[in-house]
Amino acid sequence: MKRFLSTVLVLALSGCALMDAGPPPVAALDAAKLGLTGQAAEWPATQWWERYGDPQLNALLTDALANSPSMSAAQARLARANAAVGTAQAPLLPSVDANYALTREHLSKDYIYPAPLGGSVVSNNRLALDFSYELDFWGKNRSRLQSAVSQQEAAAADAQAARNMLASATVRAYLNLQNAFAQRDVLNRVLAQRAEVLSLTQGRYSAGLDTQVEVKQAESSLAAGKVELTQTETTLAQLRNQVAALAGAGPQRGQALTAVALTVPAGGVPASIPLDLLGHRPDVTAARWRAESARHAIDSAKAEFYPNVNLAAFVGFQALGTGNLLGADARMAGFGPAVTLPIFHGGELNANLAGRRADADLAVSDYNQTVIDAVHQVADALDGLRLLDQEKAQQRQAREAIEAAYDLAVKRYKAGMGNYITVLIAQTGVLTQARLDTDLRIRAYQLDANLATALGGGYAPRAEPAPNPIH
Repeated sequence: MKRFLSTVLVLALSGCALMDAGPPPVAALDAAKLGLTGQAAEWPATQWWERYGDPQLNALLTDALANSPSMSAAQARLARANAAVGTAQAPLLPSVDANYALTREHLSKDYIYPAPLGGSVVSNNRLALDFSYELDFWGKNRSRLQSAVSQQEAAAADAQAARNMLASATVRAYLNLQNAFAQRDVLNRVLAQRAEVLSLTQGRYSAGLDTQVEVKQAESSLAAGKVELTQTETTLAQLRNQVAALAGAGPQRGQALTAVALTVPAGGVPASIPLDLLGHRPDVTAARWRAESARHAIDSAKAEFYPNVNLAAFVGFQALGTGNLLGADARMAGFGPAVTLPIFHGGELNANLAGRRADADLAVSDYNQTVIDAVHQVADALDGLRLLDQEKAQQRQAREAIEAAYDLAVKRYKAGMGNYITVLIAQTGVLTQARLDTDLRIRAYQLDANLATALGGGYAPRAEPAPNPIH
């Protein structure tokens, strides 16, 4: 048998189908060329939003991660990848089937059956165990298993990426909601100021110092502020609904949310983008595993060009007539190899290999783009945080200046030394700067959340693919 198998393999290899060389593969990006360095970084915790000290936000994130359909979908995709690993592993093991077949048959008189079988109707019975095992000489099935395992790892990283995306979206929507609460407070304060100025203008009109023009202008300014307040209330309602939807709940969940004072986030900002970012980003890790899976798929496609050797065996009983089926004379057994040699398939094998190579190039291109996007996101967050203190100082100066101008304009107006137009211009400036000031306070949290997400949201890979996904 060994001599037979050796002879068959030698002859088979000499007649295999020809394999096309194919074009050069797409290369993975060199991280050093993107400016990534080996410096250490303070990576965010898995529950990074807890550093804001807001139990209301913590409860929202708990609900979102437990109830969101996006997380259920991610877990379903992971379960499917786990099942695919089991499917790919099966061909590496022998298969055993129990079979029973019963055929009622009329035997021909003019064939090989002697009398009295010829011309009679008999029952052909077969009861057996059938064994088969493919000898994976060229690694076709092993490559398929490795490809499936890589897809499994990619699905696990994708589940973490979905978690990060949901957490980021929920925190961002919640911060927008808190900003809307703060903007409403700003408008209420401005409306109180405008009501005071309207009262002052009406008093001046009664004293003959102003005309109906100034009174109507003051009334219009107050009414316009109320319109803006109503618009802000509409935005608040929509943001409540958005946050509730992200938490996987109905609108009543959003109605229970209130304005809170968040704890100022504290943490170091990396001086540059660390090289370890590629291991702490679940989307980058998933893309690397998909590229690794595509490489193994190429190996499997190449193995299709070589002979396929299967060992088959059976043992059991076979008899004409049910009564004789389990008798000693009905015993049967057999064993033998089956060799399939690909010679000409009309270009099918090379087309399949070209498709797998194209899939690999696409996977590497997706990986490269994911890396570029990740570096871009981190760079944006770092630059925003670095310039935040300078922006705060400039905004504080602008706000203090316009508030002083407004106070002076009102005092001069009361003393009869100014006019209403000056007060109105200062009022508009106060509202603009107050809104910018509120936006800037919330922006500090948004930039912090963006950096936590861009740095992977606390993700730590359970395994790492090869350094060069495709080669």
